[in-house]
Amino acid sequence: MAEFDPATFSSVDPDTFVQLVRGTSDARLKEIMSGPSRRQVLDEIFRRFPDLFRPEKAGDTEAVLHWTLTDRPDGGVDTYEVVISGGRCTTSGTPAHEPRLALTMAPLHFLRLITGSANPVMMFMTGKVKAKGDLGLAADMANLFDLPKG
Repeated sequence: MAEFDPATFSSVDPDTFVQLVRGTSDARLKEIMSGPSRRQVLDEIFRRFPDLFRPEKAGDTEAVLHWTLTDRPDGGVDTYEVVISGGRCTTSGTPAHEPRLALTMAPLHFLRLITGSANPVMMFMTGKVKAKGDLGLAADMANLFDLPKG
């Protein structure tokens, strides 16, 4: 399998993305996510969230989630907002609402988490993922989105 290439990421389907991330070393993923392609990769991932949303599982869930990705090259963070409301999911790279749940992690851990390459409970227990707010919502996240499992 080919190595994860940010230049072609937008053209791969979610299952292929999972395989690419799983087949790429932590060192290479860290390199990608600390370079000029970081924002492009994150924008593309969050652009896909509404397509992977499962409204039938969400029911009447109303929630704002903030995903904060640390370790930006300039020392800052990137925060993305996911809003679940009225059976729909929208995303933004500019948070505008108070979150019901805020998740903070390094981009490597984010990639491993969303591709099913790591155990979310263990990541939380070991401090790789920090959660503030509704932990019940955090536990239900996997049900709300049809994330590929490699």
